Amino acid sequence: MSMTIDEIGELLLRKGAAQYGGEPVSQLDHALQCAHLAEAAGESTPTMAAALLHDLGHMLRGKDDDAGGAETPRDDLHQYIALPFLRATFGDDVLEPIRLHVDAKRYLCRVDPAYLDTLSPASVRSLQLQGGAFDEEQAARFMKNPHAQAAVRLRRYDDLAKVPGARTPSLGHYVEQLRKVSLIAAGKAIT
Repeated sequence: MSMTIDEIGELLLRKGAAQYGGEPVSQLDHALQCAHLAEAAGESTPTMAAALLHDLGHMLRGKDDDAGGAETPRDDLHQYIALPFLRATFGDDVLEPIRLHVDAKRYLCRVDPAYLDTLSPASVRSLQLQGGAFDEEQAARFMKNPHAQAAVRLRRYDDLAKVPGARTPSLGHYVEQLRKVSLIAAGKAIT
């Protein structure tokens, strides 16, 4: 079930051309822009890797949005779908921001009154499917997670990574960055 770095790169190329939900960019463009924003901000390589891979669950599921059929809109839980495929390859410093990036949106809606106004219409729609803004208790519980701050930063890059025609480094550049943080490269592969 786990994916190698090469398989991840192939998936991004094969399914990345699909439109990213209701946004004006493809899945691959969104992933590359998100990783580029993280890299340009000086994030750690694991956080940059999480930025690249945060929506991989959409591609693994075969859908490019957060809705089921038109009759039954639902959250696709994409933040969880990729985790079993990535667990043998990456540590929690990559996986946890991926898992938490939807909760980070819900958290930001609670603590930053202006944040909701910055979301695209597609992100507002998915927010409702994902449970809406956190209440005070949920927000406090979220922030107790040691990876919450990285997830919030990832969320901000995610929200900005929707610019048609934005220039980024190549997928190959980021695949090499993934190799640097893989458990296999660190000699920590789970067997």
